[in-house]
Amino acid sequence: MLQLDPSTLPSSLELPDSDDTPVDNEDQNFVPNVLLFVLEYLWRTRDDWYFGVDMGIYHLAEDNPRTPIIPDGFLSLGVERRKKGRSRRSYVMWEEDYISPSLVLEVVSVTRGNEYDEKLSTYEKLGVLYYVIYNPEFWKRDKHDPFEVYKLERGTYQLHSGEPYWMPEIGLGIGRNTQSSDPYRREILSWYDERGMAYPTAQEQLVAERNRVQAERERAEMAERQVQDERERTEAAQKRADVLADYLRSQGIDPDSLPGGNESDRQF
Repeated sequence: MLQLDPSTLPSSLELPDSDDTPVDNEDQNFVPNVLLFVLEYLWRTRDDWYFGVDMGIYHLAEDNPRTPIIPDGFLSLGVERRKKGRSRRSYVMWEEDYISPSLVLEVVSVTRGNEYDEKLSTYEKLGVLYYVIYNPEFWKRDKHDPFEVYKLERGTYQLHSGEPYWMPEIGLGIGRNTQSSDPYRREILSWYDERGMAYPTAQEQLVAERNRVQAERERAEMAERQVQDERERTEAAQKRADVLADYLRSQGIDPDSLPGGNESDRQF
């Protein structure tokens, strides 16, 4: 790692947020953004994390501190959610107390991006604990699995198996999934709890909330109908009682003098 005087290093205001290279498939933005939006809800009360999408990470692991590495997504823990209350333009490690991301995600595309060699080596030098490579389309071409998780152990990445893969240091699991609310049934990556249950996406949360509201409305309407039915039954019974009382009077019988109390207390 480069040994440089921090005062000579450029600030985040001087450094671009990415290399402005367009992605060549929508999954490179879609997949990490789904993970981000879930965290926005799941960790909404926490202020000690940051998830970047297609953002440059500036570091000292290589020769030029002005040359970033740009993953499709990354999660850092122990940093401010918003740097000094503002959005980050880039993730500059010498402005983040040299805190490395805990997890980095690369989504492999048709254009080879050195995910399995050069990037792996750089993330290894940076001390990124978990490196996830998601390769749903070109895994056969690359002779790898569609979903791979590498964990840094004694300074070297080791490929781990199991899906969803639980990461105790982060308190989350990660694995492939399909959104139940997505009409296209696209495969995504999801966060999982320790039991292996996927946390719902924003769309699924919205659908669940709408279903809950609808169920509450239906229960209220059913209760109202039951009250109305009971009211109608009571009114019908009272009408029958009134008709019978009128009949008894027409026969010279006082209904109030009959055993069982007055007519308002009797059930007919």
